[in-house]
Amino acid sequence: MKSSFLFFALLTLIFVTCGSPEKIEESTKQWYKGNLHTHSYWSDGDDYPEMIMDWYKSHDYDFVVLSDHNTLAVGEKWKLIPKSPSHESGFEKYLEKYGDQVIFREDSVGRIEVKLKTLAEYAPMFEEKSEFLIIQSQELTESFEKKPLHMNVTNIQKLIPAEGGNSIPEILQNGLDRVKAQRDSTGIPMFLHINHPNFIWAITPEDIIELTGERFFEVYNGHPQVNNYGDSLRPSMEVLWDKVQAAYLSAGKPLLYGLAVDDAHNYHVFDQNSSNPGRGWVMVLAEDLNPESLIEAMELGDFYSTTGVTLSSIEFDGETLKVEAQEEAGVTYEIQFFGTKKSSPEISGILLSKVSGNKGSYNLQEDDMYVRAKVISSKPKENPYQIGDTEVAWTQPVMKK
Repeated sequence: MKSSFLFFALLTLIFVTCGSPEKIEESTKQWYKGNLHTHSYWSDGDDYPEMIMDWYKSHDYDFVVLSDHNTLAVGEKWKLIPKSPSHESGFEKYLEKYGDQVIFREDSVGRIEVKLKTLAEYAPMFEEKSEFLIIQSQELTESFEKKPLHMNVTNIQKLIPAEGGNSIPEILQNGLDRVKAQRDSTGIPMFLHINHPNFIWAITPEDIIELTGERFFEVYNGHPQVNNYGDSLRPSMEVLWDKVQAAYLSAGKPLLYGLAVDDAHNYHVFDQNSSNPGRGWVMVLAEDLNPESLIEAMELGDFYSTTGVTLSSIEFDGETLKVEAQEEAGVTYEIQFFGTKKSSPEISGILLSKVSGNKGSYNLQEDDMYVRAKVISSKPKENPYQIGDTEVAWTQPVMKK
């Protein structure tokens, strides 16, 4: 990881999980940049695993997943290349870059089929200890009454098939339960997160509130059709986050953490209508670049989500949350602190305070259930999810000691 993300002894961070502070002093932990939702030709992406891994590695990511729909990159799979300029050009680029490693065949009418590389085959081409990691993942893809119910499983060890169910909460809970069962049986850490709740307006806050064991969801997804910002009738992802958070804490459940992801499908055409890489990612503060360390850190809330803003400091001592963004020349910042009052949990996601500038803090009051920070910059987002977007970062919520 780049030296600008090292903590060394210069910075002390204090994080809280479910109200119990853990102090990290003179930490040797590092920030690792990663994307937890990505697609390839193994399902409905439009490029080869090697080309996708090369993109992320060359753009300074430390870890990435290929989370294809209801499949793992194992066994033999041939991809028929669509007859379109972008796909045919993509094949030529693939052939030019990887040459003899590419296995393909041509059928009787001149269509090209390519044998896709498995995770076991392409991972050694890119992975480097402490530099770049590929984590096995699956997008568990279900539906209920034509509503898409998608859940990513990070560090999955065995494919979980779609199972169905009698309601949206039942299907989501089945997914959580099956991931927990696999984790318990293997002893290997993994977690499920809920993808893009507003995609075709499939998952409501009430659906998520019913769940037991959910810790993560996508507060930001780079796909152009996921309705991150809601509409006049339905909540944005941030409004959903606060509503579920208040309900969870009122019921004695753990904090819910928000992820930013690409959900990349398109790697040849970069524009407003495509689902491209590089739109959203997480920055995880962990001891090592391995799945166990990354998942442990994320389950403690030791990460933030971003579309471009880099945070140079997050501090929480059980009373005060302090946030500092790394300044860029000519860019202005506003830090907003959101929370919900214990005395009125039904009014969730109140703007508690805001500060102009790249540094801000908020002292939790006795009536505060939790607080989270959102850092908004004036820097336009390159290839944005929506025209007019600027770069943003979200810290994870914390509770008063």
